[in-house]
Amino acid sequence: MRCRWIAALIALVGPGCARREPPGAERTPAREHAIGSAELGSTTMGHDVPGDGPVPPGQVSAEQIGTPADNLPFAPDGTKIASIAWRTWIYSDVGTKRTRYGYLRSGAVVDARGPAVKNEGCAGGWYRVNPRGFVCVGMGATLDLSHPVVLASSVRPVRAQALPYLYALSGETPPLLYFRLASREEMKDAEGENIFARAAAFRERVQIQGLLELLGPLGPPPEFLSQKRALEKPYGTKEALHQKAHAGPAPTDSGFSIARVFDWQNRLFGLTTELELIGLERTKIVRPSEFHGAELGEGEGLPVGFVEPRFAQKYALSPKGEFRPDGAFGYREPLKLTGQSRPGGMLEVVGGAWAAESALRMVRPRSSFPSIATGDRKWVDISIKDQTLVAYVGRRPVYVTLVSSGRGGLGDPETQQATVRGTFMIYAKDVSSTMDGDDDAAADSHALRDVPFVQYFNKGFALHGTYWHDEFGKVRSHGCVNLSAVDSAWMFEWTDPPVPPAWHGVINKDRG
Repeated sequence: MRCRWIAALIALVGPGCARREPPGAERTPAREHAIGSAELGSTTMGHDVPGDGPVPPGQVSAEQIGTPADNLPFAPDGTKIASIAWRTWIYSDVGTKRTRYGYLRSGAVVDARGPAVKNEGCAGGWYRVNPRGFVCVGMGATLDLSHPVVLASSVRPVRAQALPYLYALSGETPPLLYFRLASREEMKDAEGENIFARAAAFRERVQIQGLLELLGPLGPPPEFLSQKRALEKPYGTKEALHQKAHAGPAPTDSGFSIARVFDWQNRLFGLTTELELIGLERTKIVRPSEFHGAELGEGEGLPVGFVEPRFAQKYALSPKGEFRPDGAFGYREPLKLTGQSRPGGMLEVVGGAWAAESALRMVRPRSSFPSIATGDRKWVDISIKDQTLVAYVGRRPVYVTLVSSGRGGLGDPETQQATVRGTFMIYAKDVSSTMDGDDDAAADSHALRDVPFVQYFNKGFALHGTYWHDEFGKVRSHGCVNLSAVDSAWMFEWTDPPVPPAWHGVINKDRG
């Protein structure tokens, strides 16, 4: 039995995936609402559609400034506004009934347009941002691009490729969370005499394992770090009790997103996106999964087979019609099939090779389609039974891959760790979102920082990338649908609502 189709304009899945919600930057509460994709403008793979470009100023009257009518893209004039909060909300207008379009992450710098609109909700003044919406200058945003949080958070997430950041998982002993550069003596006092021997062994291990390319250039600490001054953290992030140079250890089995790596006192440190310093020898650097699905171009379609054994023979067909061994297929390699077969369960692969059907997990063409599969409408079909995902435009498949859904299988999501079944709309998207407590990944980690490319579609259920396991094709989660790094990045840019460049998330509860 297949999982009921789950639409992508339309929808996807996951229960206990709850994002940590720090305080907002605004002073007046607002209704959590959203805009439709038509209001944001249509995008494909993150690129604006031609024709929805900037409009010259002056098309809005003075009375309309700061109202929903003042929601058109504008030509930049050099004015910039920067986020200094973990979430700097972007609003539809500046009134008391304003609604949320999405948010910026600390360090994001975007074009802004005045004049500033000052009211009880924002003493620092509201500014327009592209492609629409208003941001309040205050605890969450600033016009000062030299602000300490802006400088420290200048490394931005990478979209449309794989994981947005470098990731690490804490080791048996979680790392201490330093808030400034500690001296050698302070590190010895806090972590013991052998900490530098451990650091040297870690550096050797990184070289042997070929992880230096992931870490990037290992230079000195960036100039904004100091031995005397604590890092200023983004508004809305958790502030732990400070000791001499650190705020205690991270939660056991944490996952970290790392913006910078540097060498300090012959020890490799990472600066996390939440602006904490961690000794990397207390972590395991994540090597992103090499697995990914297959994008289907014009004229291509299903069936597609995924190689299941670690070793699967590749065959060539001789002129006499005999099969002979001709190398091997990769583990979980997606094989686009021509639809041609031979006795003995042999299937032809696009390009001329042949594979044994018994070695493949097959994703076959649908025999029927739901009513939503019309025209150019995007939707996503997830099979809980087969642990597969197919993205469609109308009735044409455009992407196929393996997933990891709830370990409760087809059980009741209310009582088991199962993925909810039904048809849903994606209502919120985050480039990354921290998950902790009783969420989807609780069995694997207590606090997973910056889970990549999260797409919520039903309460806390979400489709998202995964950096803490590489078991795609098997049930694994508490209910969310886990995707590999490459697959989650592709899906995030493909689905609606689109997330504008420099934004970190959008909300669209009414018309996803």
